[in-house]
Amino acid sequence: MADITPYNPPSDPLDILHEDSDIIVVNKPAGLLSVPGRGEHLADCLISRVQVAFPQALLVHRLDRDTSGIIVFAQTSHAQRSLSMQFEKRTTKKSYIARVSGKLEPKTGTVDLPLIVDWPNRPLQKVCHETGKVAITDWRVLKQSEEESRVRLTPKTGRSHQLRVHMLALGHVILGDPLYATGKALAHPRLMLHSEELRINHPESGKGMSFRAKANF
Repeated sequence: MADITPYNPPSDPLDILHEDSDIIVVNKPAGLLSVPGRGEHLADCLISRVQVAFPQALLVHRLDRDTSGIIVFAQTSHAQRSLSMQFEKRTTKKSYIARVSGKLEPKTGTVDLPLIVDWPNRPLQKVCHETGKVAITDWRVLKQSEEESRVRLTPKTGRSHQLRVHMLALGHVILGDPLYATGKALAHPRLMLHSEELRINHPESGKGMSFRAKANF
C-alpha cells in the first residue's frame, strides 16, 4: 500500500527560526515533504526550498510530510556529522504537541512498544514484539474533554511513524492522520502533530540551544 493521499504542498514562505554559519533551523509547514519523494511530482520539498536560500544546506533529520514543526539543517559537513551523531546517540531533546481522539488516561505515562514496517501495507508501521526495533515515547496530557486530548509527546527514540503508531496502540489515534485514523478522527484538515521544541548542542561551540515553534492548532 502506497500513500494514496495526493501531494499538494503548501506555498508558505520559509519560516526560518535561526541561522548562523553552521546551522539553519526552520519551522516546516504540514503537508510538505522534508526530502524529495520518487517522481517529479514529489520533487518539491523543504530541503530544496531551503537550498534556494542556503545552497550548501545539508540534511540531518526529517519530519513526516504531514507533521509540522522544527527541523534543523547543517551548513557544513562537520556540522552535519556533529548533529547526526547527536540524533543517533539520542542527546537531542524533542517534544511534540498532538491532538488525539478520546480522553487519554492516565495523565502521564510511557509507551514502550517495538516498531517495524508493515511490509504489505507500507509505508505503515506496526507494533511487533518479535522483530520490531525499540521505540519509547513519554506522554503528558495538557488538556482534554471526553472527545479529545491535547498532549505533549516526548520520543526517546526516533522510529518512523513512532508517535502516530504509539498513540494508535493506546487507542487514541492522532486526529487527522491520513494513514492511521478512520471515521470522525480522520475528519480534520491536517494531521494534528507538531514538533514544538528541539534542543541540540551547537556543532561548533558545543553550547546547548533550544528552539520552539508554537503549534497552529
